[in-house]
Amino acid sequence: MHYKINTMKIAVTGSLGNISKPLATELIQKGHEVTIVSSKPERQKEIEAIGGIAAIGTMTDAAFLARTFKGADAVYIMEALGQNAFFDHSINVMDAIAEIGNAYKQAIEQSGVKRVVHLSSIGAHMSEGNGILKFHYEVEQILNALPADVSLTTLRPVGFYYNMLAFIPTIKTQGTIIANYGGDDKEPWVSPLDIAAVAAEELVKPFTGRNTRYIASDEASPNEVAQILGNAIGKPDLKWTVITDEQLLNGLLAAGMNPDTAKGYVAMNASRRSGVLYEDYYRNRPVLGKVKLTDYAKEFAKAFHQN
Repeated sequence: MHYKINTMKIAVTGSLGNISKPLATELIQKGHEVTIVSSKPERQKEIEAIGGIAAIGTMTDAAFLARTFKGADAVYIMEALGQNAFFDHSINVMDAIAEIGNAYKQAIEQSGVKRVVHLSSIGAHMSEGNGILKFHYEVEQILNALPADVSLTTLRPVGFYYNMLAFIPTIKTQGTIIANYGGDDKEPWVSPLDIAAVAAEELVKPFTGRNTRYIASDEASPNEVAQILGNAIGKPDLKWTVITDEQLLNGLLAAGMNPDTAKGYVAMNASRRSGVLYEDYYRNRPVLGKVKLTDYAKEFAKAFHQN
């Protein structure tokens, strides 16, 4: 028997990033009409090459977003700043992200779209004690104030595998992974591909009200992470070294990170160390996705040997 697919019009923000590209590709392959928002005009050809419709404009332009969202059956929204935003001393990250959140809220209300899937983060359940992740809490509050007839599903992925690429410099220079937390307590990690798969599922299924869903691919302790990455790069004795909050902060400041952002990053890691960051995750633990840490370790090894 052949079932007719209910094709939908879906708008996806995040250009052709690590999550948005596989998300848009999956939706297009399933026959949906997908408009992809990008701030870069040069992305238009690439977007059209995968079968998407390009909408070129910024995440802070509510009028542009409203025009883009108009007529959509569902929209996927996420907040992002430029690649080096954390090192830009002129940017207040909290304010910049809140501006994007407010633009989305305005655009959703003006466009009349009734189904929204929002990419948030672990830690967004806390108003304090989550460090840099507080901006996700703030945006969730902005979007929760949408009219009740707008259905909103909030996705809370855990730490991204590719954040581990930040370990490469100290592995190369000091032969170890360095952080202000560590040990044998497992913590969850996620692949962008598993996030994209969940987002695709949530966008096309009927939903109402306010919903939250955590996303994780694997769970591993810092010491296990060191072992798996070490084996992948040919350094089986690789260790994870724990330093103090102050030492990490000084290191980030020396690297040129925005001081407020650096403090927020240190505080976020401290919330991993104490376990508070993961309390709500464990209360609402998801089924783990397909991409395991051992799979990601192959990608990590490629990046390690390229640098």
